[in-house]
Amino acid sequence: MEYSIESAALFNPSIVSHPDQGGVDDGNLRFIMSLRGTGEGHISSIVFRSGVLDQHNTVLWDPVSNYVGTPNLRLNKMYDRHRFLSKLSEIDACDETTACILKRLPEHFTKAELRENIEALRSAPTFSEARQSETFKIMYWLANSNYDLDFRPDQTISERVIFPVSENESRGIEDARFVQFYDEDDEVIYYATYTAYNGFKILPQLIKTMDFVNFSISTMNGEAVQNKGMALFPRKIGGQYVMLSRQDGENNHIMFSDNIYCWQNSEIIQRPEYPWEYFQIGNCGSPLEINEGWLVLTHGVGPMREYSIGAILLDLENPAKMIARLDEPLLIPREDEREGYVPNVVYTCGALIHNGELVIPYAMSDIISGIATVEISDLLNCMRPLT
Repeated sequence: MEYSIESAALFNPSIVSHPDQGGVDDGNLRFIMSLRGTGEGHISSIVFRSGVLDQHNTVLWDPVSNYVGTPNLRLNKMYDRHRFLSKLSEIDACDETTACILKRLPEHFTKAELRENIEALRSAPTFSEARQSETFKIMYWLANSNYDLDFRPDQTISERVIFPVSENESRGIEDARFVQFYDEDDEVIYYATYTAYNGFKILPQLIKTMDFVNFSISTMNGEAVQNKGMALFPRKIGGQYVMLSRQDGENNHIMFSDNIYCWQNSEIIQRPEYPWEYFQIGNCGSPLEINEGWLVLTHGVGPMREYSIGAILLDLENPAKMIARLDEPLLIPREDEREGYVPNVVYTCGALIHNGELVIPYAMSDIISGIATVEISDLLNCMRPLT
């Protein structure tokens, strides 16, 4: 079939170190970049590019294929009964029907087991059939929002596209923020938060992959994961997962959790302070760890809905404490970057540090993307310390 996944736009990138650094010259870094590709029907998906940053951060791009491949979709994965019940509770879908079905299921169950119990109740109704049918629909919807994708290893990275699968993604997959995460055993796991959109409401989702070949997609639970723009820290702090978020559409928040899939509480760490960020602030991807603290790129929305990119520094041991910030934007839309789907915008979903420079892939007015670099030392020197 013919369908152009990037015919309208290619924007909102994030960048991480490639899991395979074999054959890369000293001082160079192979990377993977994710982008939001918007195609026919204005449907968004996650696409990938790869390449090498040399010693001077010149980008050497890998060839881009003219084709994309269809992954193997696995819906019959294992579900955690407690997490499944928590998500049903959040969306006010817990009733006697869900209780009846879930009590018959083991702690970890498959979709086949869920279907078997649903169909058993459907064939011998215990409650109102209309109410039962509505609950069945919601339970299937939730189950289908958790799935695995397996691409062929011989496909190039540009041929692997995470396209909407579930009903809650039917109008697009938006703004993936990838991070290279190190667990307690120093094993590397790649996570990404993204926003699933069905045309009416959003649902925050989490991607997990070890190799960018096999992906596991799951819903996130909790009162604190109801909005867009979440960015996971690259390691636990004080034994807990940590994530930046935007709960109220105005301030920068931080939250802590023992469970990467469940987030209940958040606190504000930054409020709008200057005109260029007066209407809204948020994160621009996962924090980056440097000796001086956690470096966080932010976005600010000012007059005429101009989006700019700023930066703050958080304390290494207590990331709820902001210790320095830029008073002026790091990036603002230039004249030739101001026209597009959403005019007057520069935006990124994640940067990386290489050879002492911050490498920032960024989108211009939600239509195309580019890369900017800045010396870390210069950036820190421009920050105002906070007492």
